[in-house]
Amino acid sequence: MRREGPGDAGRSGRTHAAEAAVPARTAAPYGGTAVDEHHGSPAAARFFGSSPHRGVLTSGSADQLAALTARAASAPSACVQFVEGEQLRLYGSWGVAADWDEVSHVDLETSLGGIVVRTGDTLAVTDALIDGRVPAGALREPGGAYLGYPVHDRMGMVLGVCCAYDTRPREWTSEQIAAVAEAAEVATLLIGEQLARHELEQQHRFLDAVLDSLHDGVAACDAAGRVVFVNERMRRLWGDSPVEDVTGLADGSGVPLLREELGLFRALRGEQVRDEPITVHGRSRRTRFFLMDAQPIRGRDGRVVGAVQAVQDVTRQRRAERFRSCELAVTTALAGAPSIEAAGPRVLEAVVATLDWVHAELWMVDDGTIRAAARWSTPGWPSGIPVPERLAYGQGLAGRAWQVDKPLWIRDVGRPQSLISPDTSADRLHTALAIPVHDGSGPIGVLTVFADSVEDPEDELVALMSGIAAHLGQFVERRRVEDLQLQLTRSKNEYLALIGHELRTPLTSISAYTELLREADEPTLVRDGPRLIAVIERNTNQLREIINELLELSALDAGHADVRRTPMDLAEVVRDVVDRARVAIDGAPVVIDADLPGELIVPGDRDRLRHIVEKLLGSAVRFSPDGGHVAVSLRSTGRTAELAVSDAAGDVPHAEREQLFTGHFRTARGNDRVLPGSGLGLTLSRAVVARHHGSIELTGGDAGTTVLVKLPLEVR
Repeated sequence: MRREGPGDAGRSGRTHAAEAAVPARTAAPYGGTAVDEHHGSPAAARFFGSSPHRGVLTSGSADQLAALTARAASAPSACVQFVEGEQLRLYGSWGVAADWDEVSHVDLETSLGGIVVRTGDTLAVTDALIDGRVPAGALREPGGAYLGYPVHDRMGMVLGVCCAYDTRPREWTSEQIAAVAEAAEVATLLIGEQLARHELEQQHRFLDAVLDSLHDGVAACDAAGRVVFVNERMRRLWGDSPVEDVTGLADGSGVPLLREELGLFRALRGEQVRDEPITVHGRSRRTRFFLMDAQPIRGRDGRVVGAVQAVQDVTRQRRAERFRSCELAVTTALAGAPSIEAAGPRVLEAVVATLDWVHAELWMVDDGTIRAAARWSTPGWPSGIPVPERLAYGQGLAGRAWQVDKPLWIRDVGRPQSLISPDTSADRLHTALAIPVHDGSGPIGVLTVFADSVEDPEDELVALMSGIAAHLGQFVERRRVEDLQLQLTRSKNEYLALIGHELRTPLTSISAYTELLREADEPTLVRDGPRLIAVIERNTNQLREIINELLELSALDAGHADVRRTPMDLAEVVRDVVDRARVAIDGAPVVIDADLPGELIVPGDRDRLRHIVEKLLGSAVRFSPDGGHVAVSLRSTGRTAELAVSDAAGDVPHAEREQLFTGHFRTARGNDRVLPGSGLGLTLSRAVVARHHGSIELTGGDAGTTVLVKLPLEVR
């Protein structure tokens, strides 16, 4: 071996002493048997973790300890080694000369340090050449002396070796052995202190990680009220403001909290706080709700040395409760309402109160537009928000939601091109949410709500509003079904009344005149037979007409009738009907006046429209008094053809006008004319006109009544 002086320390020159100090097993304290043949001591595992490092007993302090050991043992070299798996790792050295990479790790089984670790006792070798304890291959060169002492942890487990080494054989004095033992004890003390610090730091790290992972915000202060700890959740709750400086806090009833009323400072006074509700009004208007716990921290003498406070964010739970209350209020409002217009204000009131927003509107699709069916503003909110009565398809927020048929969240309606007119927002409304309302056939309306602050989109609010919109759609569909059921019942009753009235009259005449023919003698048959047969024939034709019209009306109502709309000259049809009617009433005290264009082409079913004109003209002739005039006019107005048939009878009262279209109502103002009626004229006319996408209505005054038919000039 090449000898190095005591001053030759450092990584560039490490000695074979490093090759003599690492165990393959970790011995029990002070010379016991091995406790683990593979993983080193438990203390070492706690100390180093899965990958040992030099951060606990630093290289500088280990080198200094090795230098002190060398001087105390009057040896040219010394080192400090620690157990690492099946090897000893060099942590500090003095006077070594071998290459660092070669001596930094040595095997426990083939090193002198391994003997110290296994036995847990002092190993003094005066001459390695003659000492039988020295493993084969432990030294690169023969000779030399070795003195090693185990380094323990606080529990007595062997962590490593503190050793002195001399390249020449020598005797170790008791003072030198004691010096190395004291150096090992110093290493044990250093290790113990570093382990304690390390474990304390680890505990702090674990505690910080646990507190930061909590869903509750936690803060602590010392006896003077200075905040000494705030976990991550509390920082997110309070922002960058110190806990004692947070503003916007209020108790459960909304009364602002003073500094001395905060949980930490109440706990410093010795008070226990449990599940106390508080509210926080942040920079935005959105209110958050918390439950607060706080308690004092007491020392061993019982005095208060600090306080800890925990707050749990229950905003989501409170909001869920309010959402349930809102759904209940909406359901209650819809349950007793006769129509969506009647239920709308109460529904909107529940929505506004739940969301803590300021304004809401309900829009319903109506005749190609969307109309404002209901609106509601929170009490105390400035009124005068202009809301248009109707919006076109795609116009405004409601019209656009109707068009795209999906929820729309507008973060700030005050910005340009936000779908809301500046007059409506007026720098008072900001966030808006629009939800389409559906029934079984598609969108039938839009529910819109507005806030007076800027809010980011929230899936929970969209889900709540979608649920309310679904309730509204189901209500409308349920009311429609109920109306259809009432209409079906009414139609059934109407048809029964019609059959009982209209069919009975011709049947009675047929039956009576048939009886007269059966009982008449031959002279009577010759004299009156033709007249009686004519009456029977007329009533039979009337009965056939009623049956045909009933079948036609039923087919139109059910959608089974085939209405073929092809271009036709309506003026020609009306002119032909008027000419035939004039011939039929020749000699009657009624005049038919006609104002018709030369031609008017409309898309329509020629035969059915002819039948309608005949029915309307026949009714006008029957109801006109003697000397009266029946007026028939036809003209085009914009995209519509207008056919007006007026009689000279008094005006039909408003209460009777709609009833005349029901099929079983007959006004008492009629006169017997040559053109008999079935009583179904207006009912059938409305059904046919509806299939042509037109309209029919009664108008008039004291001079007479007018039936006005409007038909589109273009195919829809």
